[in-house]
Amino acid sequence: MITRIDLRGRALDTAQADPRALVPRAELDVEAALAVVRPIVEDVHHRGEAALIEYAQKFDGVELAQVKVPTAALTEALEKLDPQVRAALEESIRRARTVHQDQRREARTTQVVPGGSVTERWVPVDRVGLYVPGGRAVYPSSVVMNVVPAQEAGVGSLAVASPPQKEFGGLPHPTILAACALLGVDEVYAAGGSQAVAMFAYGYGDAEGNLVCRRADLVTGPGNIYVAAAKRLLKGVIGIDAEAGPTEIMVVADATADAGIVAADLISQAEHDPLAAAVLVTDSEELAEAVEKELEVRVAATKHFERIREALAGRQSAIVLVDDIEAALIVANGYAAEHLEIQTRNAAEDAAKVRNAGAVFVGSFAPVSLGDYLAGSNHVLPTGGCACHSSGLSVQSFLRGIHVVDYTREALAEASGLVVALANAEDLPAHGEAVTARFEERG
Repeated sequence: MITRIDLRGRALDTAQADPRALVPRAELDVEAALAVVRPIVEDVHHRGEAALIEYAQKFDGVELAQVKVPTAALTEALEKLDPQVRAALEESIRRARTVHQDQRREARTTQVVPGGSVTERWVPVDRVGLYVPGGRAVYPSSVVMNVVPAQEAGVGSLAVASPPQKEFGGLPHPTILAACALLGVDEVYAAGGSQAVAMFAYGYGDAEGNLVCRRADLVTGPGNIYVAAAKRLLKGVIGIDAEAGPTEIMVVADATADAGIVAADLISQAEHDPLAAAVLVTDSEELAEAVEKELEVRVAATKHFERIREALAGRQSAIVLVDDIEAALIVANGYAAEHLEIQTRNAAEDAAKVRNAGAVFVGSFAPVSLGDYLAGSNHVLPTGGCACHSSGLSVQSFLRGIHVVDYTREALAEASGLVVALANAEDLPAHGEAVTARFEERG
């Protein structure tokens, strides 16, 4: 079912090998998807709501009278929400707020010289479009993970888009709507895929020319390859969080790990998508064999076994054998997984050595599923190895740092000669003259 990769006896350090190439990933050609999404994006740009309604019919099989979801539908969805699901969402929101509140940044002033200071102010973007996927599964948790950090950052205008569902009369899934209502988000659109990203990038008006959806400054949230392609195409028109790819879990484990727990965790991510990656890295052949046996039993008993089996059999999933846990951590840092679990004898110590991961889950009682819903951490994380240079969604994703420069006449006079010297060295004399002009005597 799952491939084995044997790296024992190989030098894995970066001086002799590239650890990024040790474990293969799913093939995902975002560039090719650009050809598909480009005409859709242009169509939404020029025809607005009419184009969005046509694509809802084409891709989702629904006939929409309007794309914006009525406020009454949000209220009704919350009223009909299962009480247990509501309680779980409320607790998820509470824990997420607890974590994200601590990420807020305060302005800080640095006195560079007497009379000269630079203040860094953190200012939220004005408006954000939050995308919530709605394909094989329903993701109210993604509403929480997108909305909470934006709210805690102080974003003034939030809008959510999620694909229309035929079985719910063309509205997004009611659990999505209920989550929006719980969070106080009343601007929701029944739009999916690349057309939703285009809607946020350009906005649209109704047939009478009235503005319905104001354009956003930033679009966040995971989605399929077409959402990723639209983000790539429109980056610059809008800010984006990331081009999300298929989900990933890597488990670093030694002989002390429980094979049943490891197998269950691999299956939990494989459940998302046939392209999902599930990777175990271990120095214990006995554990590898035990996990393989557990996978056979557990996959067969799981609801989405066909999807899971396909993901586990794909090139992106593997059991990787290494000489020791130090080697396992080299593999993990090279792979830069979206989710990295450490299930070793010295889990906390080993986790401290991780440099590249979207999120790290320490020990046997911190599964990725906890992070998906209730850990308080954010589950919108970098995929495809991007964790070596990018972070998951946080309050900081919605803030911009602005430097405020404040110098007195005396402080500028002291620096003027050095500014002129550097300006002349770059053959930009007018730069220096902009300083010296301030000290010219004018009649």
